Amino acid sequence: MSHPRYLFPKDFMADPSANVFNDRLYIYPSHDWDSGAAEDDDGGHFEMKDYHVFSLDDVFLGEVTDHGCILSVEQVPWAGRQMWDNDVVEKNGKYYLIFSCKDKTDVFHLGVAVAERPEGPFVPQPDPIRGSYSIDPTVFKDDDGQVYVYFGGIWGGQLQWYRDNKMLKSERLAEGKEPALPGRMARMTDDCLQFAETPQPVLVVDNDGKPLTADNPCRFFEASWMHKYNGKYYFSYSTGDTHFLCYAIGDNPYGPFTYQGVLLDPVVGWTSHHSIVKFKEHWYLFYHDCVPSNDITWLRSMKVQELFYNPDGTIQKVINE
Repeated sequence: MSHPRYLFPKDFMADPSANVFNDRLYIYPSHDWDSGAAEDDDGGHFEMKDYHVFSLDDVFLGEVTDHGCILSVEQVPWAGRQMWDNDVVEKNGKYYLIFSCKDKTDVFHLGVAVAERPEGPFVPQPDPIRGSYSIDPTVFKDDDGQVYVYFGGIWGGQLQWYRDNKMLKSERLAEGKEPALPGRMARMTDDCLQFAETPQPVLVVDNDGKPLTADNPCRFFEASWMHKYNGKYYFSYSTGDTHFLCYAIGDNPYGPFTYQGVLLDPVVGWTSHHSIVKFKEHWYLFYHDCVPSNDITWLRSMKVQELFYNPDGTIQKVINE
């Protein structure tokens, strides 16, 4: 059992996306700051306006290097406000930052920015990804080099405004025993700048192959993450308003993914968002909570803890301390 580490107590960073590039660990979080915006159920107080990247060579003992701001909302031609979650993938020697941000009409889309090095600087594309919507992108590169993006978040993430990739005239949330509203995923083009296909649902099902229902406290809400272990695909996510991190396992990047259990119980704070990565032969869970800010609503801080698998491939629940 390991003890968690707060990675950067000097500032408030959330939603950490951890990746290994060139034998070094890089973390791409969102950046909380006290904007003074009023709190609401749609996350109006999360007025993040830029991204930093951090790196280290030892998870629990190494110095955490802040490489500074790698992208700000003012640099993105199409962006209006609220730079929320992001992730980075390497392809053919370049680094692609996939991020979520509201446009100038307050609709969330996914954008791309490109760099020559994992620490940036990142140069944004002039327009968002065509056909993109909602928030919380994670980018997964499979063993064959294909790149997939998983995304979607309910409430403030606006996913409930869409069906079959088209915006509805009014939002519609699943209720009761209806199948829960799923996240979305799509394969990326070879240049990682656009969707190569129409986004499709990411189904989380029970052991009988039936989708989890809307009243299930462990159904998908936001914060997708994908990783691979022993040839299986692990889709993990946050349950949002019930505040668990959960995971499901599938045989391919598209799913369906069979629900397995809870990764992490609710932490102190307004949200739960994570990433999972292997570094120097150990697996780690990166996440956040609000303990250092003494503010249970937001102003989140990055944490890390070692992750352990059982012999059957299931994951041992991480105990937050």
